[in-house]
Amino acid sequence: MGYTIAGTYMAACNCRLICPCPVGALPTGPDDQCHGAAVFRIDRGSLDDVDLSGIAFGLMNHFPGAITDGNWKMGVVVDDSASDAQAQAIETILSGQAGGPFAEFAPLIGEFTGVQRGKVSMSDGKGSIGGVGDFTFEQLTGPDGSPTTERNAMFGFAPEFRLGKTSGKFTAFGFDAQASYGENAEFEYSSEGEGQTSRA
Repeated sequence: MGYTIAGTYMAACNCRLICPCPVGALPTGPDDQCHGAAVFRIDRGSLDDVDLSGIAFGLMNHFPGAITDGNWKMGVVVDDSASDAQAQAIETILSGQAGGPFAEFAPLIGEFTGVQRGKVSMSDGKGSIGGVGDFTFEQLTGPDGSPTTERNAMFGFAPEFRLGKTSGKFTAFGFDAQASYGENAEFEYSSEGEGQTSRA
């Protein structure tokens, strides 16, 4: 069972700028927990013979403490346009069953709530996950106008990602969260899992 997926993601959470979760520190959300939502757009990819190109999915997280302490709660919304086979393939990848970086994260997940279906989209700095909520992303920049980035974090969806601030609201796992921190980057993950995400 082999896969490769590559594309772009945009994430938001309720931690104050800048979210400490990628470096293993305690969340700074209003309840000292991190409630987050991210949209991933797969530009190219497949699991075995199931083509996943053009599919978008939302990933929701709840980190009750330092990310290294585990007990994460994770859920997924796959876009309505995906076939049942494509939705099943994405669930197989994200649950860690197909190996790669998500298999490395799996021991830290206390509850994986599985896959739901809904409208999922990302464009022009806006992310939307059906049944969860919407958020906008505004990139932070340096004095020369280039993106502010974070590299080589203990945990990350990419080895280097752009930092920003977000606005909007989303609801997951019974929690209502106000978006504050944001990040985005290009991603590439595969069943080999070499160097595609940050993980100490």
